[in-house]
Amino acid sequence: MWRRLGIGLGVIGVAGWVGCGLLPERFAVNAPIASMLFGSLGDPIEDGDLAQMQVPDGFQIGIYADGLPPTPRFMRFSETGDLLVSAPRSGAVVLIEADADGDGRADGQRVLIEGLEQPHGVELRDGWLYVGETDAIARIRYDAERGRTDGPLERIVTGLPGGGNHWTKSLRFGPDGWLYMHVGSTCNVCIEEDERRATIMRFHPDGSDGEIYATGLRNSVGFDWQPGTGKLYATDNGRDLLGDDFPPCELNEIVPGGFYGWPIANGDRVPDPDFGEGQQARIAASIPPAHPFRAHNAPLGITFVTGAALPESYRGTALVALHGSWNRSKKDGYKVVSLHWDEDGSIEERDFATGWERDDDVIGRPVDVVEGPDGALYVSDDYAGVIWRIAYGEPTSQTAKLPKRAVGDPFAGAPAAERSALSAEGAGLYTRHACATCHEPDRAPAGTAVKQLEQLEERYDVDSLSLLLLTPPQPMPTYPLSDRERKALAVYLLEAHR
Repeated sequence: MWRRLGIGLGVIGVAGWVGCGLLPERFAVNAPIASMLFGSLGDPIEDGDLAQMQVPDGFQIGIYADGLPPTPRFMRFSETGDLLVSAPRSGAVVLIEADADGDGRADGQRVLIEGLEQPHGVELRDGWLYVGETDAIARIRYDAERGRTDGPLERIVTGLPGGGNHWTKSLRFGPDGWLYMHVGSTCNVCIEEDERRATIMRFHPDGSDGEIYATGLRNSVGFDWQPGTGKLYATDNGRDLLGDDFPPCELNEIVPGGFYGWPIANGDRVPDPDFGEGQQARIAASIPPAHPFRAHNAPLGITFVTGAALPESYRGTALVALHGSWNRSKKDGYKVVSLHWDEDGSIEERDFATGWERDDDVIGRPVDVVEGPDGALYVSDDYAGVIWRIAYGEPTSQTAKLPKRAVGDPFAGAPAAERSALSAEGAGLYTRHACATCHEPDRAPAGTAVKQLEQLEERYDVDSLSLLLLTPPQPMPTYPLSDRERKALAVYLLEAHR
C-alpha cells in the first residue's frame, strides 16, 4: 500500500471513456490534422512560418535543433550544456550537443538511450540520469563531460500505473531532495481504480518510500518550485466535452495532502456534471486553482526564470508551454505564456511567444520550456519535431528550415510474405473497434465529428505507425493491442487510406 500525505479523495470503481463514435458535434474535435490522424509531426517549418513567430521586444526566436526522433517532449540541460530530450514514441532519450561555436544552433545530436517504455520526464542528480517511463522510473549513470551513459539501466520504481489517456510520467527533484513525479488519469473523467492515478507522488532518490503527495490532479504534466518562496506550482489540464469555454485549465499551488477537485469538481469548486452530485463537502474542502488558464489550452511544461540574461521584469516569472486545444470549435493555446506574481499574490498571464497557430492553422505545439546555461530559453515542439531557442539581446537565425520527412517504403516493416495476412487481420481490428465511426463520414452516426484518414503513407511506415498506436493522440481511446495487432492495424491503415 502506498503511503499518502493527508486525506485526499479515496476512489474505487471502473474507469470509463467516451468512445469516438459518441462525440456529438457540439463537443467539437478540432485538433491539428496531423496530430489527430495518427501522429504529432506537422509539415516542415518554412521561412514564412518563422516570420509569423512573435516574441517580446528585444527577444529573438529561431530553431535550435531539428530532425529529431518523434516526439520531442521534456528536456533537461547537463552541466556541460548538452540538452537531454525525451522522445516517447521513439522510446528514446536524445542528446543535443551544446552550441560550442555560438551560432545559435546545436552542434549535433544522437540517441543516448533507446528501448525505453514511452520515456517522458528526464532529470539529472548526483551523476545519475533519471527517466520517467510510463510504468517505471529508471536511472543510469551519466558522465556529463563525455556525454555518455555508463553501466546498466536500472528501474528503481516498477509497477506504476501506465497507459491510459494520460500515460506520461514527468520527473523533477525538489529542494527537499525528493524525486517528484506526476501520474495522470486514465480517462477524461472517471472514478479511478488505482489511487495513484491523478496525483503527484514523490520518492527518495533510490526509488524508496514512495508516497502520494497530492490528489485530484487530472494531468499535472509540468511542475516547478518558485524561487524565494519554495512553493510548488503545477499545471493541470481540465476535462473535455463540456463545451468550448469550460472548464479552465489550471495552475495549482501544491501542498502536502492537498486535494484539487478532479473528478468531482472543475475550476473554482464547480461541481462536475458526471461525478459532483452529493459531493458538496468534498468539493468545499478542495483547493481551487491559483490561476486559471483558458479552457482546453493544455498547459504542460513550466519553469521559473532565474537567470541574469533576461530583462529584470522577467526574473522570477514562470514560463508555461500551452500545447493547444483539440476539444474546441476554434483552436486556442499553441503558445508560451509568462506568469507574473503581484505583491498581493495575484497572477497576471501575458503572451510570451506566439505564432504556432494562426487562423486555425497550426505549425507547432509547445510542450516544455527550460532555461539554458547561456541564459536563453528553449521550447520543445512535438508537432514540428524541433527545439526552439528564444534569446534576449542577440541575433538568432530566422532562416533555418526543417528537412522534408521522407518515409521511403511505408511497408518496409512488414515482410512481403506476411503483408496480406496482416492486412486482413488489421481490417478485422478496424471493424471490431468501430474505427469507421470516427474516420468515415458515410459510416459515422449523424452529428458525429469525423476526422478522415488520408495519405498516411506520406508520413508513416509500418513501424512508426504501429509505435504511435501504442500511445494514440486524444480523443482516440487506447486499446489493449498486442505488438502484432498494432502492426496488422498499421498495415491495413496504410493500404486503405492512401
